[in-house]
Amino acid sequence: MTTTLSRKPATETREEPYALAAALFVACGLLLAFPWLSGRVTIPWDAKAHFQPQFAFLAHALHSGQSPFWTPNVFAGMPQIADPQSLIFAPFFLIAAALVPEPSFILEDAIVFGMLIMGGLGFMAYVRDRGWSAAGGLLAALAFAFGGSAAWRIQHTGQIMSFSWLPVALWLLARALDRRSAAYGAAAGAVAAFMVLGRDQVAFLGALLLAAYAVYRVATDARPLESAVAPLLAGGVVGAAIVALPLAFTLELAAHSNRPEISLDGAHKGSLPPASFFTLLSANMFGTDGPLADFWGPPVGEPDLYLARNMTDVYASALAVAAIVGAMGRRCLAQREARFFFGALVFFTLYALGRYTPAFALFYHIPGVDLWRRPADATFLFDIALAVLAGYSFTLIERGDAQPRAGWLTLIFACLFGLAAFYAASRDHLAQAAVPLATSAAFAAAAGALIILTRMGKLNGAARVLAVAALVTGDLAFNNGPNESTALPPEQFEALRANSKDPVIQFLEGKLAENPAPDRRDRIELAAIDFHWPNVPLVHGFEHDLGYNPIRLKVLEDATGAGDHLALPEQREFTKLYPSYRSPLSDMLGLRYVATGVPIEAIDKRYRPGDFAELTRIGKVRIYENKSAFPRVMVATCALHVDFAALEKSGEWPEADYRETVLLEEPPICHSRKGLPPDAARARILSYGNTEILVEAQAPSGGGWLVLYDVWHPWWFATRDGEEAEILRANAMFRAVPIPEGRHEVRFVFRPFAGLMREIGG
Repeated sequence: MTTTLSRKPATETREEPYALAAALFVACGLLLAFPWLSGRVTIPWDAKAHFQPQFAFLAHALHSGQSPFWTPNVFAGMPQIADPQSLIFAPFFLIAAALVPEPSFILEDAIVFGMLIMGGLGFMAYVRDRGWSAAGGLLAALAFAFGGSAAWRIQHTGQIMSFSWLPVALWLLARALDRRSAAYGAAAGAVAAFMVLGRDQVAFLGALLLAAYAVYRVATDARPLESAVAPLLAGGVVGAAIVALPLAFTLELAAHSNRPEISLDGAHKGSLPPASFFTLLSANMFGTDGPLADFWGPPVGEPDLYLARNMTDVYASALAVAAIVGAMGRRCLAQREARFFFGALVFFTLYALGRYTPAFALFYHIPGVDLWRRPADATFLFDIALAVLAGYSFTLIERGDAQPRAGWLTLIFACLFGLAAFYAASRDHLAQAAVPLATSAAFAAAAGALIILTRMGKLNGAARVLAVAALVTGDLAFNNGPNESTALPPEQFEALRANSKDPVIQFLEGKLAENPAPDRRDRIELAAIDFHWPNVPLVHGFEHDLGYNPIRLKVLEDATGAGDHLALPEQREFTKLYPSYRSPLSDMLGLRYVATGVPIEAIDKRYRPGDFAELTRIGKVRIYENKSAFPRVMVATCALHVDFAALEKSGEWPEADYRETVLLEEPPICHSRKGLPPDAARARILSYGNTEILVEAQAPSGGGWLVLYDVWHPWWFATRDGEEAEILRANAMFRAVPIPEGRHEVRFVFRPFAGLMREIGG
């Protein structure tokens, strides 16, 4: 009997019911996902507030024949091609968007669960190649796909995608190094690239894990170092080829964005409190799945932490914990793969804890760590290491390399549950925690019984697999099933449906249709209505001055104070340059309508009655009109020289008629309009698309400037009558093109590739 499990004989490997385990995993996964796939509930919060609108915009752009690389619908314009969360470089979402013109909530949820099942199958393939048991592989796959952060943070669609690619990349990388195969190395590089295209912290940490695994394998393999060059080089070349351009776009966006890096103090605010690890025993001892008012666990009571309650839950099934506890002993780390993942478990635990240990201050110096704001995101990687060790430990018990005793298991779990009860009592919440702890103890007892039956050889291969499937699926369905953090009725998100019957949406669409003009594209603002409202315009095609995104263009944020969200009144921030809704900047933005879930005075403390006209109230939503909102395009005949940095700092707009005057960082020049007919300087939009805008402009004697009140960005190019023209930054954050006297056609085109090359070339 081997103690290392390095490889099983081929005949013994074939006897393991891997096919049955894989089929059961898919069946159990579909069963666990059924509440969402049936349409009874849907994945809420970020999945609907951010990613569903991005999905809809991508589909609408593709099916209308437009480019999805830029959106005019939020933040006065955003470079989608550089935004890591735009889904343009997410293969399954891109394919679905190309096939389905109106993506449904069920389709979005199905892609998320499908990717988790894909990742679980990748785990099972990895386990099979390691010669571990089919039942152990099934346990690892279920714990990975439906336990821990995968279950409790499923609304973070981007991170779930990165998380799902990682086991597939790990399997292909391990196989490439097992066989010294360049082909498998190239495949591993491609899959790892799809993970990295998520460009989030889970992708970053996953890349660190894969790199560390490759180094560890090369260092511990008996074969010559040079034999690993071909597979690793193939993976590196293929991966780099896939990620180079999207990553370059994102890095350039970061340079023009609000958050190129996060300070150590800022990162510390996203640390995982140590008491969170009690959720390894009981998913709901803190009331995580109930009403928010009843939740009492960390980060409650932890000063200066910014974590949602679901971010602290790492429950991966009682059997996963019982297997690891049962396999403890001198042989538990006999295999090198186990040693690696034990080290990974320790590393990601320390990383997630952030400020609670000195370790993260050291990790912060690893290149790239300062890009991310939440060390607690490492729970995703913690869960991967835990799943691997659970599958390995169950295999040790099956093969007799670990001999857990019922008394020992009972004592360990009694101590762990006793400690959890003591903690609850010390926080005066023992009564609230008693039922969840008792329920979890019952699942732990069932897991312990299965462990002992396995050790005693009372279950054969197929029976073991069936028992693992039944127990873990039941456990995860009960403890990690639909709840307020992960599943809400789809009716709550009616505003996000393309054919929405929401009366606020219908009213706004009607008002926008009432004001057609060749020079107008009125904007709206949706403030303090609900969490999922700020990105509604991406679905319906109208244009918002703000939106929901952790990344905004710096030029916009500096001028307007645009925050990442508008769900609450206090999230609507103003600046010196934009101190109130009644401001020159709101007129320049063309902000015609403001819909708020509270009186506008509760958002804008400087608001005075009559600044805007209140049009109507629909439920809690009040809708106001700014009748002085500017058209989208205008011709200015006077330019004033202004230092925009000084303007934003002082907030003092020069005295001027901004229907005739534009502010530029160039020498001043003015041409009087006195005595000229009203239409001597005019502009009209001939066509307006996502990435191409055609404007006809008429300038009087002396010429002028065509002003387009879309956000300035260096990847936009212009031509005037077919000849290249310079786009000037105007009025702090908009675009202007000089035009001579007469009639001209000015075309604005978003050219990200040319823009990127121009910036790289200096």
